[in-house]
Amino acid sequence: MLLVDDDDGVREAVRDYLLDCGADVVSVRSADAAMLALAKAPPDVLISDIRMPGHDGFWLIRAVRALARERGGDVPAIAMTGRVDSAEGLLAAGFTEVRGKPPDMADLAGLIAGLAGRC
Repeated sequence: MLLVDDDDGVREAVRDYLLDCGADVVSVRSADAAMLALAKAPPDVLISDIRMPGHDGFWLIRAVRALARERGGDVPAIAMTGRVDSAEGLLAAGFTEVRGKPPDMADLAGLIAGLAGRC
């Protein structure tokens, strides 16, 4: 799984929780770093913050969806945002699911397991 969030506290909390659940997690703090990580190994699931300095989550999902399937272009993607009222726009942009920030960790872990096909 690839986790992208510029907020160190949120990123570390989510990463640590998911690691405790047994997930393999690569965590990065920017959309650019996410694209580099994706080039190395397409993840089972992508989780991305929306509001980040530089390239935001919208830029990231457009860049990911432009990739070929075998390079991760169809990866299930979860948007994490403080503005869940923007869920419709996030889904239209290419995200699979939207969750509020801070996330409910148990809900997020269950969603990830389902999206990764490991229910």
